[in-house]
Amino acid sequence: MPKVTQQHMDARREQILDAARRCFLRDGFHSTSMQDLFAEAGLSAGAVYRHFTSKDEMILAIVEENMRDVLDITLAVATKRQGQSMGAVMAELLDVIRAKSAEEDVAGLAVLVWGEAMRNRSLAGKLDQLMGRIRANLVTVARCQQEKGGLPTNVTAEAIASTMLSVLPGYILQVALLDPAVVAEVPDAVRALWPGPAGER
Repeated sequence: MPKVTQQHMDARREQILDAARRCFLRDGFHSTSMQDLFAEAGLSAGAVYRHFTSKDEMILAIVEENMRDVLDITLAVATKRQGQSMGAVMAELLDVIRAKSAEEDVAGLAVLVWGEAMRNRSLAGKLDQLMGRIRANLVTVARCQQEKGGLPTNVTAEAIASTMLSVLPGYILQVALLDPAVVAEVPDAVRALWPGPAGER
């Protein structure tokens, strides 16, 4: 019997997650059964269970994938591009959210996930962990900007990071529910509101 490659396994996993996203967006988490997911993916139960033992595992995997780019950007800025202004960092995050929402409606999925997290403790814990990592990276960016005079120092870097992080859900909700034109200029507005020190815009 031929050996199954990691590339094949990864492709199959993505096939399952893509099917799950479609089902969840169409019918919601609770109205989607495992049988619905098998049918949407065009796979047998065994093929799906080889990758995910439950619907909750799929939801967690989707959450992690959706937040990976946001984490990557904040980590890159915190560790390698510390001269970038807070406005530029936030605008880049919003641009990623908008692009990924156009491709696979991550904004719509995020809204579903927030509601599900109110009753699902493991999902709430995963969101808390991921948001904590993003917040920690933004704290580093905020401290750097405070040291350079680009942000006020009469509030803590932690408070600034939490405030910046508060912008994301509002933007995501608008992307999910409103006409894209309504939020098209938000990244530019964020850059203008938090431009950083002169010369670092």
